[in-house]
Amino acid sequence: MKFPFLVLAIAFFMSGCGSSEKDEKALPDQKPIHSILFIDKTESVSVSNPFILNKYKNIIQSLVDLNINKAGDQLEIYYIHENTSKARCLNLVARTTKDSEEGMNATDIEANKNNYELSIAKERKLIFNMAMEKLMSENTGASNRETNISVSVPLVSDALKGNEDVRVYYFSDMIESVKAGRDFHIAPPSSTEVAQEWAKTDAAKYKDLNLSSAVITVILPFEATSSSKENNPHVTDYWKAYFGELGVNQISEL
Repeated sequence: MKFPFLVLAIAFFMSGCGSSEKDEKALPDQKPIHSILFIDKTESVSVSNPFILNKYKNIIQSLVDLNINKAGDQLEIYYIHENTSKARCLNLVARTTKDSEEGMNATDIEANKNNYELSIAKERKLIFNMAMEKLMSENTGASNRETNISVSVPLVSDALKGNEDVRVYYFSDMIESVKAGRDFHIAPPSSTEVAQEWAKTDAAKYKDLNLSSAVITVILPFEATSSSKENNPHVTDYWKAYFGELGVNQISEL
């Protein structure tokens, strides 16, 4: 899927992972960053594919380095499958703090900086390793036969109720497939117009929820050479319209 209407999210790769410059900008008065990862654990997406594993691993490392900077920064993981809303499998909150440099001499400032960098690096490593454990976990149960992405909306809405910078990541092919709703495996949208019409109808279920403050990134499992049959552009049209109906104006694709 492509999102031609938005700029590719290159922040992961332009930010120096764990760089001192970035860490210096992790000021105490910044909002905590709340990263929510929805990882597809259905039959259509498998990290046994080397391309998918390498892509997902690198992006998880990058987002941990980018988003985990200070005490209060949080990373949650939910599995996408039949029962996504009940599938939270990880919830970690950073504890690293950096002392105020007010009144410190040059030596103390350097020591304070080094202590912070060592501590945050240790936390990032722990969070990354635990996130990778969840990524690598296999779902061999019956729940892998359905892909319920839309039910993630109330979860994001709940996160937005706090005073946090909410960043949402979908590690998925975005092929909604539920018995009591849309099944894009059986009947994908056939045109942009159809996709937009369906999205408007489906998003009405959550008309009382507003996700305008959320930043959403979709991380697809497709290679650049994938055909439109595999990477259906009208599925992209659907999710663009769906999230747009809910107020989202920051969506990017990796």
